[in-house]
Parts: sequence; structure tokens; C-alpha cells
Amino acid sequence: MSLQGRDVISIRDLSRTEILEVLNAARHLIPVAEGKKRLTTLEGRLLALAFFEPSTRTRLSFEAAMQRMGGQTITIADPSVSSVSKGESLSDTIRMLSCYADAVVLRHPFEGASRLAAQLSDKPVINAGDGAGQHPTQTLLDLATMLERFDTLSGLKVVLMGDLRYGRTVHSLAHALGVFGAELVLSSPASLRLPEEVRRDLDQMGSKVREEEQLERAIKDADVLYVTRIQKERFGDLAEYARVSGSYRFDPALLSKVKSTFIVMHPLPRVAEIPPEVDRTPHAAYFRQAFLAVPVRMALLSLILAGKTGVRGGG
Repeated sequence: MSLQGRDVISIRDLSRTEILEVLNAARHLIPVAEGKKRLTTLEGRLLALAFFEPSTRTRLSFEAAMQRMGGQTITIADPSVSSVSKGESLSDTIRMLSCYADAVVLRHPFEGASRLAAQLSDKPVINAGDGAGQHPTQTLLDLATMLERFDTLSGLKVVLMGDLRYGRTVHSLAHALGVFGAELVLSSPASLRLPEEVRRDLDQMGSKVREEEQLERAIKDADVLYVTRIQKERFGDLAEYARVSGSYRFDPALLSKVKSTFIVMHPLPRVAEIPPEVDRTPHAAYFRQAFLAVPVRMALLSLILAGKTGVRGGG
């Protein structure tokens, strides 16, 4: 089934085959993302970026992806200088952007905002994060990072650490890893455990999942540690945030006990969850992870807007 003209609101909108199609296309687009080759697949196409929450990597990588493929972008990066500050509704903003652009990328603090936008827009909508809900393109680049390192997504043992309750990247990633048969180990404070609906989804898929609060035990024989920030902005109760913030940090000394192929990932930004000492080790994969956002989003945008990437073997 073609991705052309499709919305991507949840990772569940993509089948296993479609996920692999995007990842395969992204691998072929790495030289283009590095500026070593040039493509004009999206020349004449315009992408609207509507970001109602702060963003560095997601917004800039979407801009870079579009421009590397020959397209252009228009952006709402600060709602305070848009008509939203005058009381314009999300519905009207989305309808307006759909008049101007060929697709809309939306980040919004309210869960479900992107699903609503897709219902309102006659152009494809891509969810760039909706509150504590989903972040499907982050999941694609996370999978691309693992696939590049291990050459497979099947049978990996992945530890998800930190804020599993509010971390939308984890909610999307857990489902995708379940699709590929990964073993999941959940390591978080009790108040930040994976939501029940996400856990039920994994159970229905037959995924192998267990909880382990002690990180040293959790990473034993693991392939990947996926670290998330304790997100202050998701807490209604700041006293609760104060109790758990800083409680889950990765100790570099633990690297002496992991497999040589073990990698540490993080969707970024990080605060203090991963000390800078880890950056200098071969286990640090989070900056490569950030780079792979560009070819992955290049692949997705090309397949949605043009039905092809323009590179041989890459869709």
C-alpha cells in the first residue's frame, strides 16, 4: 500500500512492511542528508511546520529534510507571534495552512491534536508530537538507529528508562518494538510507569515485557538502553516532579558490565540523565540518532508527497 497522500499520526498508522520501506529508503538517502549528493524529488513542494511547543531537533530536521530534497518550508515556530495569540482556533490554523502548503507537520501540547488536524486538513498531516501521546517520526529514526547498529530489529533486548508515563517517544517506540518482536525491560520510578493502555497493547501483541527498577539488573545482556528525560512540563504537580527528578541517571561505571555492542540512546534534549563522560565512549548513539532524523524524515516526506524518493533502491 502506497504512503503517498497518507497521514502519519501514530506509529500504528504504518504496517511493519511500511516501516521497513521508510527505513530502507532512509538508508539510501544518507549521502543526500550529508550533502554529498543532491536530489530534487520535492522541488516545488511546500511543507508547513506548525509547532505549538518548543522544538530544536524535530523542527530543524524536518526543515533540513525538506530542503535537502529540493522543497521549501513555512513555519510557525512561536505561536505568540501568530494569530493564535489573537485567539485563532487550531481548526482555523490547520485549514489555513492546508491552503498554503502540500503537507502539515504539527506539534501540539494536547494529545489528540494531530488526529483532529488530520480530520480537518485536505493535505497530509504528520504528527510531530502531541502532548503525552505519540511521536511516530521519532520512533522511525529510533528504529533506524538500532537497525544501522545491529542490522536487524528482531529479537533485540531494549531497556526503556526514565519517564515512561509521559514520554510520548516511549509510547510510540514500545509499540514498534513489539511489532518486531523485541524484548522490553521497563525501568522507571513507580509514579512514571508505562501507561496501562500501552502495556495492554504490548500484552495483546504477545510482547515479552518485564519491569526492573534496578538499572544494573535491567541492562544485563541488553542491546539498547533508551533513556528519557523526566519531563517537568508534563507534571501538573510540581511537588511530584521534585520527588522523581534526577532519580534515574545513567552511571558511566555501568558500561564496564555491558556487551561490547551495547548502545545508549536518547531522544534529546537531555538534562542530567546521561553524563558527558558517556559521549566519548563507543556506546553513545544519541548524536547519530539525532542525525538520522534527517534521512528518515526525507524518506517519509518523499514517499508521502511524491510516492518515491528518487534514489535507486530507496523507493
